[in-house]
Amino acid sequence: MTQPVLTQSVLTAEILPLPRLLVEPVVRAALVEDLGRAGDITTDAIVPPGERMRGVIASRQAGVISGTDAASIAFALIDPAVTVTVERGDGARVSPGDVVLRLEGPARAILTAERVALNLLCRMSGVATATNGLVEAARPHGKASIVCTRKTTPGLRALEKHAVRAGGGSNHRFGLDDAVLIKDNHVAVAGGIVPAIERARARAGHLVKIECEVDSLDQLEEALSIGVDAVLLDNMGPDLLTRAVAMIDGRALSEASGRITRETVGAVAASGVDLISCGWITHSAAIIDLGLDAA
Repeated sequence: MTQPVLTQSVLTAEILPLPRLLVEPVVRAALVEDLGRAGDITTDAIVPPGERMRGVIASRQAGVISGTDAASIAFALIDPAVTVTVERGDGARVSPGDVVLRLEGPARAILTAERVALNLLCRMSGVATATNGLVEAARPHGKASIVCTRKTTPGLRALEKHAVRAGGGSNHRFGLDDAVLIKDNHVAVAGGIVPAIERARARAGHLVKIECEVDSLDQLEEALSIGVDAVLLDNMGPDLLTRAVAMIDGRALSEASGRITRETVGAVAASGVDLISCGWITHSAAIIDLGLDAA
């Protein structure tokens, strides 16, 4: 697969591609879904087997790109003879008309893989763009990093979390097995903040961090009294968040969450929290419109 050749500035110093081992099964499943039982009967009927074409995938609106690896793999899985040149790689800002990928090779393969490649590229670029909107809105107001959640499209988590990084954000936990996050229902079942944290600490390995969700200053005081690595300050307004950050006083990482938008993220960041988590950047981000045209 062709490595990205970036012709525009990227948002971070380096956006590392996802391992093909992670991306290829996702792309393969999408192609199988699209090809069905008989393949691309439209293209196979109209395009002669030896026909070749050149094409470009270009942006039709401003945004931030992610998903170039997935798109490239889609074409390669249909026919390795398709040459893909990445003009604007993951993390690159684009304007309407900017070329993202250049394609050359068997016309049948390019047309057959087109929709899957675009679906993944448009979707991931939408996530990157939504993330970047929050990052830019929060930046003037504090130190907070924008992080994603586990509210991801089933089967696409690795790609969507990569897209968050391409947009200038950071990743929260990837699954249930890489960190302890004590939520309100865990607290309810355990009978309180303290017993929940005690049980988690007794079970967790020495490298596993523990975060506890709180929705009041009283609960925050309980969590701090027994000690945690991070506290999730859920659905607190800016004034309450400011008081919570003062209470924490560096004893734990502070994370704000709960219906945070581009319009409200500045006030949240100004409270001094370390992290701002948003589920909608992965579960509800609008796609970025990109299209393939013969060149």
